[in-house]
Amino acid sequence: MSASRSTGTTDALGPDEDPEREPSAAIPGSRLLAALLDGMDAALCAFDAHGTITHWNREAERILGWSAAEAVGRRGFAGWAVRSADAGDVQGRLLAVMEAPGRQVHEFALLRKDGGRVLVRTQSSGVRGEDGKPAGVYCAFSEVHAQIDLERSIAIGEALFEDASWGVVAVDVDLRPTVVNAYAARALGGGRTTPLGRPLGELIVQGVEDLEGALQHVLADGAPSAPAELWVTLRTAEGERRRCWRSGFLRLASPLAEEPVPLGVGWLFRDVTAAKLAEQDADRVRFRSNQLHRAARQAAECEDPMEAATTSLDYALAGFADHVVVDLLEDLAVGEKLVRAASTPADAPGPCLPVSGGSLPVRYAPGHPALQAVERTGSVRAVAPAGAGETWAVEHRWPGDSVHALCAVLRSRGRTLGVVTFLRAANRSAFERPDVMYAESVAVRVASAVDLARLTAGPEG
Repeated sequence: MSASRSTGTTDALGPDEDPEREPSAAIPGSRLLAALLDGMDAALCAFDAHGTITHWNREAERILGWSAAEAVGRRGFAGWAVRSADAGDVQGRLLAVMEAPGRQVHEFALLRKDGGRVLVRTQSSGVRGEDGKPAGVYCAFSEVHAQIDLERSIAIGEALFEDASWGVVAVDVDLRPTVVNAYAARALGGGRTTPLGRPLGELIVQGVEDLEGALQHVLADGAPSAPAELWVTLRTAEGERRRCWRSGFLRLASPLAEEPVPLGVGWLFRDVTAAKLAEQDADRVRFRSNQLHRAARQAAECEDPMEAATTSLDYALAGFADHVVVDLLEDLAVGEKLVRAASTPADAPGPCLPVSGGSLPVRYAPGHPALQAVERTGSVRAVAPAGAGETWAVEHRWPGDSVHALCAVLRSRGRTLGVVTFLRAANRSAFERPDVMYAESVAVRVASAVDLARLTAGPEG
């Protein structure tokens, strides 16, 4: 049934149309209007200048229960769609719109066909005839709770993309950002328009594969059940920055399609780098403290003090370094020099063992980090120059894969006994200040064992 009452239309020829041309299968105007009205998501009704209902679409029927046949032709809402006590006020406010400019918004309590009441929000506007005089009113309305839900959804979306205290990025199906809020723009190292339409790989140096993999998973299978922590390296004007983002993902689908059509992914994240680094530091300190405790207990069971020293170094190496060498000061005829006393295997992982065949002097060149540690009575860090390969390690008399070195002096009873050197390969990061403190703690234990070994062996020399 048509949702409008019409007296019919005639198809007039335009000035350029050929009367002999075969007529097209044009949709009659009244049917086209009825189809448009019935396809609207909002309920719509219209009144003529006297307040008689002339149009009533399917959404109005769904909300109130009255069909178009029952509604069209009635004069106002009185006696059927509104309480008698409210009819005059409702009718007056609706018809007053004919004389007012623009749209007006009202809220009315209307009656459903089953007797229930429903609060609706209306947007009304006057309609004028060809002579410019008021000819009626059209009124679009929806249930207030539905309207509030829509407004709330819009408000939430606008707030997320404006004032949220976490990053919000809308990503299209090609995995390119389309909307970025202020937090996300700062996290990505640019303005809000800078990342739009650009591949994520242009913004993220490392970790982009994990991020794009997560986005593709969401597009294909839906959002994960829990947030994910992604480590990425960003390219910024100040250089590369390593960051950790705790991320959540939502698949965005069009609400207008009959079947869900993916529009992209909503990506929400917070920068938790500081918290993760603090957590990692706490875990590292806890592990190293446990290793020191285990080493002390194991060393206490060793009869040979040098075995206790190498045992302490074996425990210290776990998760800390790839190699370790121990050089001790010996009073030789040619003067006091460093001699290699113990080391781990140069070509493969293994325990720290005394040098077989006796201690041999190490030909360290002037300025060697181990010599600097002895001279300064303190720790020294060293890093191989870029592109040096094995040359740097060989020149320093260390295993060929060594790239990072940390020399900690061995001190006991106010005397320098030698140097312990921890070495890392290229797959590890350089030694940092917390590593120096740990190495010095190990060196104290090793020095005490070495000093005891010398005391039990006889006179120094």
